[in-house]
Amino acid sequence: MPEVIFTGPAGRLEGRYQPSKEKSAPIAIILHPHPQFGGTMNNKIVYDLFYMFQKRDFTTLRFNFRGIGRSQGEFDHGTGELSDAAAALDWVQSLHPDSKSCWVAGYSFGAWIGMQLLMRRPEIEGFISIAPQPNTYDFSFLAPCPSSGLIIHGDADKVAPPKDVQGLVDKLHTQKGITITQKTLPGANHFFSNDADLLLQECADYLDRRLAGELSDPRPKRLR
Repeated sequence: MPEVIFTGPAGRLEGRYQPSKEKSAPIAIILHPHPQFGGTMNNKIVYDLFYMFQKRDFTTLRFNFRGIGRSQGEFDHGTGELSDAAAALDWVQSLHPDSKSCWVAGYSFGAWIGMQLLMRRPEIEGFISIAPQPNTYDFSFLAPCPSSGLIIHGDADKVAPPKDVQGLVDKLHTQKGITITQKTLPGANHFFSNDADLLLQECADYLDRRLAGELSDPRPKRLR
């Protein structure tokens, strides 16, 4: 798994990158939790998601947002981090011009950034949002949400209370042309302390079903 340094809006960004052997393989970008609360690209859930996509022959990247690890810059309350994510996707796409589709997966703060990224990038055809925090972050930009995806969270999450996540899911369910799949893990907290394996299994099952053509409304392929 090569260490990589690429140019972001605030200086260099540090990542881990695994290209697929297939030139036209889809791209997956995984976004880590809040930089000011210990979130890095080496978070176990981020790490596990990276390998989940890699095993399915995606070209896969995880990276540190600005100010974390060897990434330059300072925390920017989401605005700069969204620019970092866009720069990361640009960088991978420049190396894989034959790749026509992309997935984004994010955990907590990373889920918020990831869902903003998919609003900007029509080539993103699927997302996995783990423990998003609509009680903390504004998700009103999802109007409408352009891609089908999975929202997965725990029913014992005190950081992102289930009722708030449910409100976001209910809002997305009213939109036509996409399918939002929700999974609620019983007893799981925001950190999935004893439930990381189950979380990964649910994410993998969802991804496999999507790759088999399930769980999303059929529609013409959107190319960038």
